[in-house]
Parts: sequence; C-alpha cells; structure tokens
Amino acid sequence: MRVGIPREQFPGETRVAVIPAGAAALKKAGLEVLVEQGAGAAAGFPDAAYQQQGGTITERGAVFAGADIVLTVRAVPAGGPVRAGQTVIGFADPLGEPDEIHRYARTGATLLSMELMPRITRAQSMDALSSMATIAGYKGVLLAANTSPRMFPMLMTAAGTITAAHVFIVGAGVAGLQAIATARRLGAKVEAYDVRPAVKEQVESLGAKFVELPIESADAEDKGGYAKAQDESFYRRQREKMLKVVAGSDVVITTALIPGRRAPILITTEMVEAMDPGSVVVDLAAERGGNCELTKPDETVWHNGVAIIGPANPPSLVPYHASQMYSKNIITFLTHLLGKTGAQGSSVPLDPTDEITSETLLTRDGEVVHPRVRELLEARA
Repeated sequence: MRVGIPREQFPGETRVAVIPAGAAALKKAGLEVLVEQGAGAAAGFPDAAYQQQGGTITERGAVFAGADIVLTVRAVPAGGPVRAGQTVIGFADPLGEPDEIHRYARTGATLLSMELMPRITRAQSMDALSSMATIAGYKGVLLAANTSPRMFPMLMTAAGTITAAHVFIVGAGVAGLQAIATARRLGAKVEAYDVRPAVKEQVESLGAKFVELPIESADAEDKGGYAKAQDESFYRRQREKMLKVVAGSDVVITTALIPGRRAPILITTEMVEAMDPGSVVVDLAAERGGNCELTKPDETVWHNGVAIIGPANPPSLVPYHASQMYSKNIITFLTHLLGKTGAQGSSVPLDPTDEITSETLLTRDGEVVHPRVRELLEARA
C-alpha cells in the first residue's frame, strides 16, 4: 500500500500533511511513502529529510498516480488528479462547501474529513481542528503584540511604571484558551468572554477574568462542546453589552467560529471607534468572514487609528509546528482506519459501525454518504 504526500496548492498554504518523522512512522507500519518534490520546503522540511526517513521523492503526477492513499492538508478543492478507488484524507470544509464534496464524489475517490472528527476520548489524538486552533491562539497574540505600540507586561523602571496591556479574548474555545495563556505569559491583564457559561472555570484557571454578560445563553453549546449559532437578536444584545469592555481594551482577539457558517459579527464599527488609537483587533475568524465588521481576510485595516488584523490561515504562519501537530493527527487517524490488519492490499478498510469512521466519511463509491452533507445538498436542490 502506497501513501502519497503532495505539495499543497492552496494560495498561502505553507503546511505539509506529513513531516519526515511521520514518513518514518508510515514506513514502519509497512506503507510505501511517495513525497512530491518540495512538499515540505515551505514548512522547513527539505526533500533530503524525507529521503533519510525512507520516503521516495517524485513529481506530482507520480504521487497521485501511484498512491492508494493521499494525505493532504486541504483536500478540497481537489489538488490533484484523484481517481476511483483512491482514499484521500484532509480538511474538506464539507459543511461550508457541500457542492465541492458532491463534485469530489464524482471522481469515485473515498474522501474523509479531518474537521468532522468527533470530540470523543478515542479521537483526541486525531483532533486536527484543536491542534490548529492551538497554533492560531498563540500566533494571534504575537501578531497583536507585534503591532501594538504598547508592551504587554507591567514594568517598574527608573523612567516610571508601565501599566500592563488590557487584552480581551472573545471566545474561550481551544484558540481562545491558548490566546489567554499566551497573553498572560507576556504579562498582560486578560479578560475573556464566551457564550458558554461552563468555560468560566477554564478561563479563570489560566489567570484571566471571565466577563459575564447578562444574556440568556443556556443553549449555547452542542454535544461536541462547540459554541452553537445564535439568532441575530442574541448577537445584537451581546454587542450592546460588550461595547464597554471592548472600549477599555488595548487588544481584542476574536475566535468565534460556527462550523459551516459565516462567522458571527461580534465587534462592530462602533466598538472599534470607541477604542483608543493604537489599539489592535486580531480576528482569528477572518477566513469565515470575520467576527469584526471591518475585517478583510489577510489584510490589516486601519480605522480611526485602530488596527484590525485578519489572518485567513493562522496555522500557516507557524508551519513547522503546525505541520508537526497535523502530521501526528492524520497518521493516528490513518492507523486507526487500517486497524489491526494494517497495510494490506490497496484499499483502506472502513468500518461503518465505528463512530470515528462514520462521522468523517464524506464520499464513497461515487456517492456523498455523510448524512449532514446530503441534507445540505438536498436543501440546495
């Protein structure tokens, strides 16, 4: 059985699906590893490193033609000539782009989605969304610190006392919690808000103050622990209550994402205009349209002296460790799919009774098989 590792084609994508150490793990499991020339270069992994670990460096066409399994970061849109009988694993945005999944099904390839990994104990080591959110939360704080004219820590010097920067984190999921931890390590005074009251303890355990807004949000969390979408009335009341907190912050970092939906607007133009000149907003939801009304993906917008930074792909700003974490996630997932029989034959054995498999399987035998994606397609028909 052969595994192919292509070079990512998506604009600005610097990660690679499998790092050289991961190629060694695949070889040890009995798989032959085909690596496209330059696949890991942007992340800091040269071709020679893959060769040293047993990988075969070849051109793109040979990777797709020879691989039984293709491991990629962005599987959709198809970054190569995938074919019937081939298994492809990667991020596929199935809830946001169901039409792309339908087009993928026509190739006859079997497609599995990394972002639909269930949040269960058995799948924790395969949870690539959490891995990438960790990177995003860390990098978001560094982007803010680099742009801000203020230092984060309180310092007592002969030239006077420098007060700590006030950082406000909106959304206390994986990215938000990592942003809290990073801002605290830099010495900032940190506050955080989330629609899920249950995360208050986690926020406070990291040394931040949990901002409580008097808004009903009992039904704010789904079974996987993600924040659920709310109606516009809720977001309007939330924005009204949040204005004062934002106005008093030197840095605001937003992380609110709803799977398959446009990111909710949480920071309005009015809020930005209430902030002091020199303040910074880092919008980690920029790829989904942004949590700030003024965000433009992959741009820094200046409004009334406030910088609004919208990195569309934060993990690609830290590609070495982002690739390292993703590589571990995707190899663990593949190992799980192969099961006890390991690498035998040319097809990946798929157990439809296994929750991890059934939740992530998108296409098979020319059909879209994931129920939620089928529902989305039927709704558009």
